[in-house]
Amino acid sequence: MWEYTDEVKQHFLTPKNVGEVENSNAVGEVGSLACGDALKLTLKVDENEIITDAKFQTFGCASAIASSSVLTEIVKGMSLAQAAKVSNEDIAKALGGLPKEKMHCSVMGREALEAAIADYRGVILPMAEGEVVCECFGVTDLEVKRAIHESNLQTVEEITNFTKAGGGCGKCHDRLEQLIKEVRQDFSQPIIPDQRPKRMTNIQKIKLIEDVLEREIRPTLRKDGGDIELIDVDGDFVTVSLRGSCSSCLKSQTTLKEYVEKKLREQVLDTLVVEEGKA
Repeated sequence: MWEYTDEVKQHFLTPKNVGEVENSNAVGEVGSLACGDALKLTLKVDENEIITDAKFQTFGCASAIASSSVLTEIVKGMSLAQAAKVSNEDIAKALGGLPKEKMHCSVMGREALEAAIADYRGVILPMAEGEVVCECFGVTDLEVKRAIHESNLQTVEEITNFTKAGGGCGKCHDRLEQLIKEVRQDFSQPIIPDQRPKRMTNIQKIKLIEDVLEREIRPTLRKDGGDIELIDVDGDFVTVSLRGSCSSCLKSQTTLKEYVEKKLREQVLDTLVVEEGKA
């Protein structure tokens, strides 16, 4: 039998914020009843992108209910930018820790939050576009890689604890071992020191953004007949316009979020949010 903290017991026996937010404008649904765990998270986000209310409905064990309950308490009052940085480790820590076999419950909470934010922004979650490696629980290679990277997982058993992948028929164990090796190889690559200025003026920020667009992003897009133009920079919000083949591509939002935004966050400022506009 697993040892649960007092915080887990409290959130399980008297969960907070159960139900659905009325007139919610951000909904995240993850898991499935067939897999034994399912979570629906509903949020109310105001015009300033502040989460004013959060509620959940969970089908699962005590850890799943407790993780969902404490998650709603964590994110209420946060901006979407702040909420996007909430990790499964933050959820587990707020509960005073979870048994290693139940860490996937905190991961499910984080994934539901990401899905809700993506729903509000009208974008597709990149994790959903990965290759399904565990058919029993519908877990993709991108989800597994992220768990290995973030939590320094070393074994298939640890992957199962965090993602449930490998916890069914076992046919995916060889693939999971391969993913561990792939991520370990990435870890062995030399680390380039972060030379981004910690504080910068808006002019400095614009110049850095333009430099990254010209040096890295634009050449890559042009290979596929696309292009990009910087429209405006307002605080941490960067407005760009996709051109050429990119403008009509069905995955343009994925390009914006998982390529353009990611590159700018890596090389300019990790709080930047890229949005599409028209010149």
